[in-house]
Amino acid sequence: MEIQRENYLNRLIEAKNNGLIKIISGLRRVGKSYLMNNLFYKHLLSIGVDEDHIIKFAFDSPSDLSLIGESIIDLSIKKRRVDPYKFLEFIRNRITGDGKYYVLLDEIQELEGFEYVLNDFLRFGYDTYVSGSNSRFLSSDVVTEFRGRGQEVRVLPLTFKEFFAVQNIDFDTAYSEYSVYGGLPYIIHMKSDKAKEEYLLNLLKETYLKDLIARNNLKNTDEFTELLCFLSSSIGGLVSFKKLSDTFKTKKNLSISPNTISSYLHFFEEAFLVNRIRRYDIKGRGYIASPHKYYFSDMGLRNASLNFNQLEQTHIMENIIFNELKARGYDVEVGNISKIERNNGRQERKNLEIDFIAHRSSEKIYIQSAYSVESREKREQEERGLLSIGDGYKKCIITNTPKSYQDDNGIEIISYSSFLLN
Repeated sequence: MEIQRENYLNRLIEAKNNGLIKIISGLRRVGKSYLMNNLFYKHLLSIGVDEDHIIKFAFDSPSDLSLIGESIIDLSIKKRRVDPYKFLEFIRNRITGDGKYYVLLDEIQELEGFEYVLNDFLRFGYDTYVSGSNSRFLSSDVVTEFRGRGQEVRVLPLTFKEFFAVQNIDFDTAYSEYSVYGGLPYIIHMKSDKAKEEYLLNLLKETYLKDLIARNNLKNTDEFTELLCFLSSSIGGLVSFKKLSDTFKTKKNLSISPNTISSYLHFFEEAFLVNRIRRYDIKGRGYIASPHKYYFSDMGLRNASLNFNQLEQTHIMENIIFNELKARGYDVEVGNISKIERNNGRQERKNLEIDFIAHRSSEKIYIQSAYSVESREKREQEERGLLSIGDGYKKCIITNTPKSYQDDNGIEIISYSSFLLN
């Protein structure tokens, strides 16, 4: 069962031979290595690239390390990284003919001074692709270091369509699984709920959180972990650093300053675990400084942080819609409309929210996420903000309706299943 990550594969194909280092980034276990070493490797062979002109090397592979006289046991005991001179000698011995060479390097962060080695590869004209998976590589730092010389391909967890395509189950069953256990590819191979829960709980605690704590040299690890739980409970809601600080004080009797909370949230963002979404004042045409919204990159990890409690479908659906928009290449913001309304003869200022403003090239779409709009009152509530915008861009409500249609106000009511699969 091979998952065809066509979106990312096509991006690598388009970037081929563009003179830049291709940096494949993303969460652990989203399939970065598989994309590079299997799917892209097969593509190179299919277009006639000679196998000896494709150099694959994994810096966490005992057999690959033995090729350059390194031992993974020695590296582990001495807590050092791979000697770059040994690796460069190996590369020089492999580059023996003319023509373009393709270099695919996995777990590149295990190579000492890998930034300098990659700069050398640029000068030599090798078409180079790299991936990595610890906190050093997962952060945005590596992209910053190669600004102007590198191109990032951010790999996300499976979309629902990718997940559904390899499952022999109906839509409702698949969506139920996806909303709880998310889209990390390895989940598909697990049969029992217990195995999936244990995998995600262990991955969150022993991999993601440990990496972040070690990378940022954090001492208050319990507070850091607890903040992730608070954030998990707040998807779809506005997050204020000050309010979070107050919540820690009243509920946990812990003193954490708003600045510390801001730093912790930034660490989660850097590691691609969560996404911070800015709010945009549609009428005022400017960004609102705070508060922000946060969405998780993978619902399984979000649910694991809460020990698989608090599975509110409204919030989960909203998070999945956000992830789907990002996977389709949209930039996403939260919209805000300030409006004067009369209430019992008095004027009141109301703030109406648009769940998502999605931009892609010249395209703009205003989107409301609503688990159900069966009642007239609920539909009117969701439409209020959309009808207050006043421009000609597409406006829609994504909901659990059996089929999609356009209502009398010109708003598209889009079936959730149609949105996810089409």
